[in-house]
Amino acid sequence: MASLNLFNLSFLLSLLSSSNLSLWPRNHGEKVGVFPPTCNRIECPNYDVIHTGNGFEIRRYNSSTWISTSPIDDISFVGATRDGFLRLFSYIQGNNSDKRKIEMTAPVITEVKPSDGSFCASSFVVSFYVPKENQQNPPSAKDLHVQKWGLTYVAVRQFGGFVDDDEVGEEAAALYASIAGTIWSDAIDKSYSGGNATEYIVAQYNSPFEFRNRVNEIWLTFDLEDGFAI
Repeated sequence: MASLNLFNLSFLLSLLSSSNLSLWPRNHGEKVGVFPPTCNRIECPNYDVIHTGNGFEIRRYNSSTWISTSPIDDISFVGATRDGFLRLFSYIQGNNSDKRKIEMTAPVITEVKPSDGSFCASSFVVSFYVPKENQQNPPSAKDLHVQKWGLTYVAVRQFGGFVDDDEVGEEAAALYASIAGTIWSDAIDKSYSGGNATEYIVAQYNSPFEFRNRVNEIWLTFDLEDGFAI
């Protein structure tokens, strides 16, 4: 059963901290293909790497279940993720319809719908991956909802360090640039053609007390049509 272990506590303390995490070094560049060390300790969704490119990789995730916040409007990615994390942390600590404690998982993901201007609020949805033992019937909670993912393809760019507000947009732009002109760009463009093509997901794996080998990711999810040659 879940407990307030070091990973949970340290993540929680960092989100409540007023310190400027951007002072810690970040690892920009073409980092890709690193298996997050956190996933050796706590449960993460399984995936297969089906392609490795220049600064990105393509993964295939099987069906999975996530518990998610309602959209959070904020001008700050860090602030919205902190807000969402606290709601979800309360949920796994037993503040749910079953009064059930649930194990912490990774990554914590934040879906980002950027605003049209620098001083306008963006929309963020923060999610925890539901452990396999709870995926069939996860308990409910006020202001949270369950997301069921079918077979999902994800374009991924990895980067290190502590994530800050300015960095997420830069890393998302870099992922788009690295995919441009590849066989994956058309599939991704089709998946986003009905909405905002600048939407992306930020995945964070590490406790803030882990200063080395930090792994963060930008995700673009998409579908593949039948007959697409991998």
